[in-house]
Amino acid sequence: MILIINCGSQKTPYIEQAVDLQMDYKTIGLWDAKSDSLGDAIGIIISGAPILVTEVDNIPYIEQLAWILNAKVPIFGICFGHQILGIMHGASPSIQKEDRDWQTIESIEDHPIFNKLPTEFEMVEDHCESISIPRGFKLLAVSDACINEAMYHTSKPWCGVQFHPEVSGNMGTTILENFVDICVKHAASKTNN
Repeated sequence: MILIINCGSQKTPYIEQAVDLQMDYKTIGLWDAKSDSLGDAIGIIISGAPILVTEVDNIPYIEQLAWILNAKVPIFGICFGHQILGIMHGASPSIQKEDRDWQTIESIEDHPIFNKLPTEFEMVEDHCESISIPRGFKLLAVSDACINEAMYHTSKPWCGVQFHPEVSGNMGTTILENFVDICVKHAASKTNN
C-alpha cells in the first residue's frame, strides 16, 4: 500500500488513479498525517498544495511532517511536497516566473524515477516558486523555467519533482508507476535482509 498525503491539491485524485493501476493506496489529509499513519505502507507520496512557501510560515508544515524523516520507506514529493521535503533539509525557496503550462524537462542523471522516459520529456507545471538543492540531495532534472525540476537524496530512497506528473499524461503516469516500483523493490530488499 502507498500512503498519499493530500496537502490540499485538487490534483490528488489523479495521483490516486495512477497509483491504483498498480497498488492499493490510502489518502490522508496533511493535518491528519502522523507517524502511525504509515501502517503497512511501503512508500509515501506528498501532494502539491495551494500554498506559497515564500509567503507562509513553513514551521507548522515542517513540524507536521517531521515524522517522515524517520520513515524507512521511499518518499516522493510533488510540487509543494518537493518544496517542503527540500525545506526540511535546508533548501531555500524563491519566487520565480509563474509557470502554468507544459514545460520541457531534461533529466541530467539516470534515476529509477525516470525509467522508460527519454532524456527530455514534457510535464505540466503549476507553480511560481522553486527551491535550491538541499543538503544531502542531488539535482536530477532541469528546465528553461526552473533549475530544480527534480532531485533525489544521495543515501535515502527519497525524491521530489517540481512539476505535476499526475496530470501529464502517459509519461507522468510512468513516473508514478516507477515510484511504486521503487517502493516494491525497496520493501523486497528489506524483507530479504
